[in-house]
Amino acid sequence: MDIRFEAAGVDFGGRTVLEPLTLSLSQRRIGVIGLNGSGKSTFARLITGLLNPTRGAVALDGLDTVKDAGALSGRTGYIFQNPANQIIMPVVAEDMEFGLKGRGMDKAARAAAVSRTLESLGVSHLASRRAHELSGGELQLAALAAVLVTGPDTIILDEPTNQLDLKNRRVVEQTMAGLSQQLVVISHDLPLLDGFDRVLLFHEGRLAADAPPAEAIARYMEIASP
Repeated sequence: MDIRFEAAGVDFGGRTVLEPLTLSLSQRRIGVIGLNGSGKSTFARLITGLLNPTRGAVALDGLDTVKDAGALSGRTGYIFQNPANQIIMPVVAEDMEFGLKGRGMDKAARAAAVSRTLESLGVSHLASRRAHELSGGELQLAALAAVLVTGPDTIILDEPTNQLDLKNRRVVEQTMAGLSQQLVVISHDLPLLDGFDRVLLFHEGRLAADAPPAEAIARYMEIASP
């Protein structure tokens, strides 16, 4: 997907949260880094239409995220920092089906889509599990499955390895590596971004660096140094 920001910025409560930004993103793996409150999540939510720019415009494959919101429905998926907050139904398979009900699919088609998605992630065993019983890594994969089943072109993951132990981190990392969708990953887990095509560094609401991982992370380390 071609993501374009055209002087897009966000003002809130009398202050600028994200300075007007102009750039184009079409790479398959894009990292987003920066200190807390730097504008990372604001930037990511503009892509999905969860937030509208107060200045300028954001377009996905030429479609405006505000004017063409209906046509863009389902083209992007967002996995929040705490995936438990976006799981609505108590059982994993039921939660995945919930996202398909508004698309006119009958029950058999929904069940087939859920089964196919879980199998593609290697987590078919989670289908009948209750969300509150899942480990951190399983919860991330369940949230990812619920997004994937809707067929998005681009997936945004906000701190996907946050509070995961080493084993679950590796599971999530390997799963991400196997996805064909375009990924935009917000993370403080800097090694996770190794091998990404491009990393954006935000600082105080501005884009401070747009570079390969090593260069962007080196700049981040300079900013973060006391």
